Amino acid sequence: MAEFGYPRALRLLTPGDFKRVFDRATLKVSDPSLLILARQNELGHPRLGFVISKKNVRRAVNRSHIRHIIRESFRLRQHQLPNVDIIILARKGLDNLNNKELQNLIEQSWSRLERKASKAQTDN
Repeated sequence: MAEFGYPRALRLLTPGDFKRVFDRATLKVSDPSLLILARQNELGHPRLGFVISKKNVRRAVNRSHIRHIIRESFRLRQHQLPNVDIIILARKGLDNLNNKELQNLIEQSWSRLERKASKAQTDN
């Protein structure tokens, strides 16, 4: 049976982890209100990190709510995602989406990331 937890091993924790993805992101999924940067890792599982600035999402409660919804989606989808380090960057307007719209957006983004990762592996 697959594990669906969200332990520390599934998170980008250190500034170095984030820097590696920002410096050498090989996969990008862009949307008007969300940007996903990803880079292959050798860990055998995906990891997730967030960059949600006050400039783009003013209220702390909204930033927390966005993280919660995306984390839950990642937790349930982690076994289908490729072995990549992922950074979610919020853009202006992300806090204007309702729960259903945000869930649909992130599910579409995961699908696009999976397609791009599989295409990148076949190209190599």
